[in-house]
Amino acid sequence: MLAPKPMAPKVLSEPKPKISASRKLSLKILLLQRAMEDLEQEKIKRDEEKVRYLGEKLPPLQLSGLSMDDLQKLCKQLHVKIDVVDEERYDCEAKVNKNNRDIHELKLKVQDLGGKFKKPALRKVRVSADEMMRALLGSKHKGSMDLRANLKSVKKEDIKQEKVLTTEVGDWRKNVEAMSGMEGRKKMFDAAGGGQ
Repeated sequence: MLAPKPMAPKVLSEPKPKISASRKLSLKILLLQRAMEDLEQEKIKRDEEKVRYLGEKLPPLQLSGLSMDDLQKLCKQLHVKIDVVDEERYDCEAKVNKNNRDIHELKLKVQDLGGKFKKPALRKVRVSADEMMRALLGSKHKGSMDLRANLKSVKKEDIKQEKVLTTEVGDWRKNVEAMSGMEGRKKMFDAAGGGQ
């Protein structure tokens, strides 16, 4: 018996196009020409439909041989028809605006339901006072801002005086605490003249 021959591995390659590039180009040109012809025919049909519609709604006027009264009546009739058409136009415009608002609201609802907007994590950025002022004021900002220059200088003597003041405050607090007990209240009551 013969052993089967080992098969060579298949090399995957891109399939060759069945249509040549020149054939594709000629087909595209033909499709574009056909689309242009269809558009022209559609435009002609729309124009014919417009003329037919206007012929039905607006018959040609017979102005010759009419008296002044007949012309005035005709003008009044045309004015009434214009009002009716204007009302229809306004109603159609209102419907279109309402539908556009509804569509906009529904799009917003779809976006809300589709997924929540995730706020990006904000990074901490160190910005000096000068850079911040330049960003806010632009070219109006001149000079540098030294925040430490405007600080009050403190001397050691001032610190000692503050310590003395705090000890006096501490003494006063001790007096209040001593007065807050029952004995303190009794003394306050006696001093007010309530114990007579």
